[in-house]
Amino acid sequence: MPNRQMRDPELKHMISKKPVENIVIQPERKKEDKRFAKSPGEGLDDTPKNVKRRRGRRKPKCAAVEDIPNGNKLELHVEPPSLNKTIVFQKRPGFGQIGTKCVVKANYFLAELSRSDLCQYCVTITPEVSSSKLNKAIMAQLVKLHRESDLGTRLPVYDGKQNLYTAGLLPFTTKEFKVTLVDECEGFELTKKNEFKVGIEFVGFTRMDALHDLLAGKQVKAPQEALTVIDTVLRELASKRYSPFGRLFYSPNIQKPHQLGGGLHSWRGFYQSIKPTQMGLALNIDMSASAFIEPLPVIEFVAQVLGKDVRTRPLSDADSVKVKKALRGIKVEVTHRGNVRRKYRISGLSARPTRELIFPVDEQMNMKSVIEYFQEVYGYTIQYPLLPCLQVGNQKKVNYLPMEACKIVEGQRYTRRLNDKQIASLLKVTCRRPSEQEADILQTVHQNNYNQDPHMQEFGINIDDKMTTVEARVLPAPWLKYHDSGKEKQHLPQLGQWNMINKKVINGSTVNNWACINFSRTVPETAARGFCRQLVQMCQVSGMEFNPEPVIPVHSARPDQVKKALKYILSSAASKLEGKELELVIAILPDSNGSLYGDLKRICETDLGLISQCCLTKYVLKVSRQYLANLSLKINVKVVASQDWPEVTKYAGMVSAQAHRQEIIQDLFKTSHDPQQGTVNGGMIRELLLSFKRATGQKPLRIIFYRDGVSDGQFYHVLLYELDAIRKACASLEPGYQPPVTFVIVQKRNHTRLLSNNHNDKKSTDKSGNILPGTVVDSKICHPTDFDFYLCSHAGIQGTSRPAHYNVLWDENNFTADEIQSLTNNLCYTYARCTRSVSVVPPAYYAHLAAYRARFYMEPDHSENGRSTNGQCVRQLPELKDKVKNVMFYC
Repeated sequence: MPNRQMRDPELKHMISKKPVENIVIQPERKKEDKRFAKSPGEGLDDTPKNVKRRRGRRKPKCAAVEDIPNGNKLELHVEPPSLNKTIVFQKRPGFGQIGTKCVVKANYFLAELSRSDLCQYCVTITPEVSSSKLNKAIMAQLVKLHRESDLGTRLPVYDGKQNLYTAGLLPFTTKEFKVTLVDECEGFELTKKNEFKVGIEFVGFTRMDALHDLLAGKQVKAPQEALTVIDTVLRELASKRYSPFGRLFYSPNIQKPHQLGGGLHSWRGFYQSIKPTQMGLALNIDMSASAFIEPLPVIEFVAQVLGKDVRTRPLSDADSVKVKKALRGIKVEVTHRGNVRRKYRISGLSARPTRELIFPVDEQMNMKSVIEYFQEVYGYTIQYPLLPCLQVGNQKKVNYLPMEACKIVEGQRYTRRLNDKQIASLLKVTCRRPSEQEADILQTVHQNNYNQDPHMQEFGINIDDKMTTVEARVLPAPWLKYHDSGKEKQHLPQLGQWNMINKKVINGSTVNNWACINFSRTVPETAARGFCRQLVQMCQVSGMEFNPEPVIPVHSARPDQVKKALKYILSSAASKLEGKELELVIAILPDSNGSLYGDLKRICETDLGLISQCCLTKYVLKVSRQYLANLSLKINVKVVASQDWPEVTKYAGMVSAQAHRQEIIQDLFKTSHDPQQGTVNGGMIRELLLSFKRATGQKPLRIIFYRDGVSDGQFYHVLLYELDAIRKACASLEPGYQPPVTFVIVQKRNHTRLLSNNHNDKKSTDKSGNILPGTVVDSKICHPTDFDFYLCSHAGIQGTSRPAHYNVLWDENNFTADEIQSLTNNLCYTYARCTRSVSVVPPAYYAHLAAYRARFYMEPDHSENGRSTNGQCVRQLPELKDKVKNVMFYC
């Protein structure tokens, strides 16, 4: 890979500074009632008035701290704490100036709101209902009956759980209502008793002062309660018009559903969220599409899943397993009872066809067949007795329904993994050019007609119908340095992309001993040899020293014998190399290879210690120069040491297993007790620091921690825990060793879209119609006080580009806005696998690749080796071989 020409880091960012003071954070205060969630230090009007806080002295360009009272503390320290302090996110040091200025549009719509405080009430419904949809139906009926009388004409909004909000006080402090829902309430399967008792009790005021202070630029804690109320108001009408899924709303009426195959079709929808920004409160609207289960008769759905007619013969065992998996959890409605459309959820399939099924009809265990029962009770003759029945309800009380008498209920989102054809079909719907994306967003805002919503009017909220225009800058691309032996020693990328013509990598590796193994039946030996020959030539042209002849001839093997084949390659090569190691295995795989890829990587990297490069059949049979060039780049970084400093393009990687949905990385730093050695320090950060020291002879002078996969609500806790782990890992190497740390959260899955202000201006867009790579925004739509920015570092290929959102939560290196933005953008040009700038900073990208690779290390058998985390057993990953650890094996 090229070596980014950077000025000496010692000149600007080397600082003489004591490590961060020992930190103690005050935990969330105990809630008197768990029903009323509050963010730390912010809540309702029951906060004691006499609590005062003393602000600590601010350090220049560093995180602020607050003194807090002594009490229960969650400690973050390397040594016993001497001062009690709380973390405050890094304040924005200023705005960036570097780059060519331009104007872009952002999918944010300015919101105006009243300064009046809002009221919160607690709702209890008896008997208890677990469905928020049914809860809302009950509350809607209550408001319909009592708004003009008992509610004092107030129009409340309800979150479907336990919180009710109003724009002013109701005429009572606590009151109980009786609500009756009739069976005609569409979409619900009501309990036997349709009468509910609804209790409404005043809790307190939701103060809007903190929100207005934040919007005015004061550094205060996020007023989450106020934002939650506003978000609930915005959701109220949308939840009635569309099918809500979190912050996403879908409908088959926004756009005609698109067939995906396998009984699925796509619905268009939109995302909406209220955000505090520098220009004020803003509504973020983005388009979306998702797979939904088609509301078909169940027999037709089964036919689509299997790809054949199922009416004339029984299902095979394999088909039954496939159908059972596809149907489990789907909600269906019966069609054999006229207007009665009772709904059930499928729990399984009967083991025998319908004609063989019998069940007890009374306590005396008198048996009757399903066919007889439906004929006698409903006058319904079953047409397809060879098919199994659906099992609905719970397993204890089996309830059989013939497939032909059931239809899938509309509006069920498909949450399982799509196959390749379905993904391709869905992409056709979602990949909209920027001008089309803008038109769709504006049309959605127009259709929602927020300002005519009676709930919005009740709460004094007004939404602008125009997209926000924002001042942006296009950062310059970095000069890329290549080896002096090439014709082109330096190159300035244009529009985020370049090629390897006339260039040689600056750190070309040497491959003397390699072999090829062919798992594809459709690739003849001559084609495999020809492909390897072309690949070797490309590696040589790119600046690598590559032996043109393999150690042994191309070896063909069966996909189900991957371990045997790899061991054969290894032993055959060892007999010829006389003590030398096999450096690379090129593996040709079928296009559809099931578990072969994962098995090969697991065996190579955790068992045999082999470096491998996999190639799919379709690319081997139809070779392109660009594919070979990308392969040569990947091979180069896999076979050369991963920390060949001072280059900034090499990274050591480590992986660790932890519990599902656990956002904090548990193994950054850990200690264990050894009977002989006593306390033993370990963890991922410590191991990476030691790896750095072994490769360079010195410890890092500073740490820049790009952290992906964190939601907004977890910023505080992730920073608290992981900064502590970094501190402890550093201190474990040497007392007093505390390099300055910059902690940056990277969010790629955000819903911000930056669009050209003029789609017809070719100078302001790339070939795909997207904004130019390097476009950065740090004003207007960004956080009022925190240090964040949006960066679109890549060129668009299809669809509308999505910028990455970078949040600098902690910065002891005192970066200016220009410095951290330029560094991040420049790093995006150093991704080792292609000659394009990428959409997220490479350290985060590589972490994704390494984590994805580690999934293959878990063998399918049930291992008992694991640890328990929050009640979940976490199986430990097998150890990587040393040869693999030392290279960028995950590329």
